[in-house]
Amino acid sequence: MNQVRVSKQRAILDRRALAEAIARRVEDRGAPAGKGARDEVVEILRDGLDKGREELRRRLEDRPHAGHECVAGHAFLIDQMVRLIHDHVVEHIYPVGNRSEGERLAILAVGGYGRAEMAPHSDVDIAFLTPTRSAPWCEQVIEAMLYLLWDLGLKVGHSSRTPDDMVRMAKEDVTIRTALLEGRYVWGDQALYEEARQRFWAEVVNGTERQFVAEKLAERNARHKRMGDSRYVVEPNVKDGKGGLRDLQTLYWIGKYIHKVRSAAELVDVDLLTAQEYRSFRRAEGFMLAVRSHLHMITGRAEDRLTFDLQRQVAMRMNFVDRPGKSQIERFMQFYFLQAKRVGSLTGVFLAHIDEQFAQTRARKGLLAGFKARPRSVRGYRVFGGRIAAPGDDWFQKDPVRLVEVFQVAEMEGLEIEPATMRQADRDSRLITAEVRDDPRANALFLDLLAGRNDPETVLRWMNEAGVFGRFVPDFGKVNAQMQFDMYHHYTVDEHTIRAIGLLSRIEKGELAEDHPRSTRLIHKIASRRAAYVAVLLHDIAKGRGGDHSVLGEGVARELCPRFGLTDDETDLVAWLVRQHLLMSATAFKRDLTDPKTIEDFVAQVQSVERLRHLLILTAVDIRAVGPGTWNSWKRQLLGELYDAAHERLRLGHMRHGRKERVTAKKEAVRELLGEDAGLVDRHAADFGDPYWIAEPEDIMALNLRQFDSARHARDDLSVHCEVYPSRGATLVSVIAADHPGLFYRIAGGIHLAGANIIDARIHTTRTGWAVDNFLVQDPHGQPFHEPEQLRRIETAIGDALANRIELVPRLARRPLPHSRAKAFDVRPRVIVDNRASNRFTVIEVNARDRPALLNRLARALFDGQLVVHSAHVTAYGERAADTFYVTDLLGEKVDAADRIGAIEGALLEAASDRRQAELEEA
Repeated sequence: MNQVRVSKQRAILDRRALAEAIARRVEDRGAPAGKGARDEVVEILRDGLDKGREELRRRLEDRPHAGHECVAGHAFLIDQMVRLIHDHVVEHIYPVGNRSEGERLAILAVGGYGRAEMAPHSDVDIAFLTPTRSAPWCEQVIEAMLYLLWDLGLKVGHSSRTPDDMVRMAKEDVTIRTALLEGRYVWGDQALYEEARQRFWAEVVNGTERQFVAEKLAERNARHKRMGDSRYVVEPNVKDGKGGLRDLQTLYWIGKYIHKVRSAAELVDVDLLTAQEYRSFRRAEGFMLAVRSHLHMITGRAEDRLTFDLQRQVAMRMNFVDRPGKSQIERFMQFYFLQAKRVGSLTGVFLAHIDEQFAQTRARKGLLAGFKARPRSVRGYRVFGGRIAAPGDDWFQKDPVRLVEVFQVAEMEGLEIEPATMRQADRDSRLITAEVRDDPRANALFLDLLAGRNDPETVLRWMNEAGVFGRFVPDFGKVNAQMQFDMYHHYTVDEHTIRAIGLLSRIEKGELAEDHPRSTRLIHKIASRRAAYVAVLLHDIAKGRGGDHSVLGEGVARELCPRFGLTDDETDLVAWLVRQHLLMSATAFKRDLTDPKTIEDFVAQVQSVERLRHLLILTAVDIRAVGPGTWNSWKRQLLGELYDAAHERLRLGHMRHGRKERVTAKKEAVRELLGEDAGLVDRHAADFGDPYWIAEPEDIMALNLRQFDSARHARDDLSVHCEVYPSRGATLVSVIAADHPGLFYRIAGGIHLAGANIIDARIHTTRTGWAVDNFLVQDPHGQPFHEPEQLRRIETAIGDALANRIELVPRLARRPLPHSRAKAFDVRPRVIVDNRASNRFTVIEVNARDRPALLNRLARALFDGQLVVHSAHVTAYGERAADTFYVTDLLGEKVDAADRIGAIEGALLEAASDRRQAELEEA
């Protein structure tokens, strides 16, 4: 966009020296078009290209943030190559003494190459201009040049057009128009280039400015949607992602198209950017160009996605280092997201100014031509055309509390903020001092905004873009652009938090009743809605500080809540919610909800129905705001079951029914579900013990009894039944087989081989020695298996595994993970053995890197340790799996001997280790 002077050009490529070397070689050979001479010319060119690239690589290593210099250097290198090749072809291969008018050729660089911004492995986009279509000499030269460029291994995007073709095609296609907008003369007939350039501006651009802006913005929006529609996705695309290079380029294209600017610096001259904003523009652009160049050099290809495995390497190359509480990767990515955020701010202001400029030139016509609408005043602000504006340039300087007020008024009135006012807020945000932060009026306004009834999410995002949010709540400023280096969280901490606030607002308005029916009901029963919003704001506020963010966050909450104006009771509630915001999900997803001790322990922590309501709502929005697909019906069901059981206990002070009454009630409910087959309950009641009747839902018991009865009549040693279980968002796999040691790990292995992931398992043994095991499984995308072929594959795989027809271990080890990028993370396995979480069972939780057949290997280790698994609960958090087992020894007792617990921990750590996985893959 701004031509960067490339220093020490001859150290990159000495064109004169190479041209002389080529001329000597041609003269020696005497046959410039022959294969031998051609190969030798290519060798000279390739040697020059390789040395030039090596010099540019060395320069980037010496100055790893010098993005502009790197891309300008690569553009210079390709310019010199194109000029050398052109001169060689027209002088040695197709020389013409006196060229006719039609034997003229101009070479243009277009696209990124036209901007003189080339990452190391970018495409070489070239346009050849010829006076007429029928130009045999031109065609020969173009063909020879292309073959030489291809021989050098360059990926060339090329076109050959006359000025007439160029004008016609540019009018029809906005992509061609954009490429030509950045057309740059490289070599050849300069007069022909000038003719084409003047015709482009006169015949294509003139009068189509509005259309071009509309098309580029539509194109940008479609690209954002394709890339995740957030600039805070944790694996961003540096080129095409939101807040990336393409967004900066779009600003330049629009400015150039409308105002004919030749460089980004001239956007200041036409009042689209201030000088300070332009400096931000250049800083963000330079950093992202450097990141992109490093990506290309590391991978050896045109790689623009900053994936987890590449983030570490780029951070190291750009000299980011670890700091207390933040790894080098998190510091690098935080800096990246701050630049992306700045791009977003610049884009908003820029486009609003474009809109204003268009509005000023739009002539009024018709009956309303003489009518001029008057702005209205709201609390001293000027409101016009759906936008709120500060009445003067010193408005915020006179009263800095207005920096909060303008956003609160915008949210309450449903207004956008005028771009000049956003620019003022950004400029004056430094006026927010400790005095302003402690001002009761400012805090009341902020709380009104946070818990606004219209659209607090959007306005808080504007407030964040302007830098006001982070200055008014410095603890939030610390998590601004804070990345979480894992595959579970999709967004930065600030973006996750703002999205969660938006979800809470939508739940309150009833917009998400289908996905969150309980939360939609409960939010209107809580005593303090503002406490709910503050809890969402603060739940992750202490991330990146090097300790338990829940504990540290509780301290932040106790400082901030009184400042915001919350009462002592509200402060205690928010502090508890922040401290315990992971309690409900950990209990629901990792513990057996049919075990009374699970509910007792959970209720002992929660202590009140009000806290329980708030915790369910906070848990729901926290999970959903993690990213697309993280909230599903399975999680909703588990959280609902935990809420209902805890609510009953809190309301009554005890469980409504004792064990005997619960079993009787369950049997009666199953009889009703079975209808004509109700007799199966009495026929098989003696086979199943009380734990079975308590543990399983009524609908699954009804299915089990029909399947069990059918299998006994048919004298089948194995019965496998699969069906979609919509209420759980999973597929139910019920296996009835003669019980024997190792049954569970073999079934788990068969299910994994069929391509399914187990998310929950309950294992039962009847008094007559039959295993009745129920598994809930999903595909790698978290969806149920529902195709008949998929269900048959599960049944066949389980049968093969139990009959020893397949070798489970090596085949499971070779199965690829759905997320192979998990290898980019250091997940150390951890085993927790807890004898207090259940009255009947020892509870073992294993945290490890998710990988093929992890559950199978852990179950095998438990089998080898002579333990009986009664239930298993499987949760995945991106690259990390958390598997929980309820076990006893062979006599049905808890495992409490210290030496045996130590042996079990060792065996499970070995089964979960990366080294063990590598050994299995090699085998």
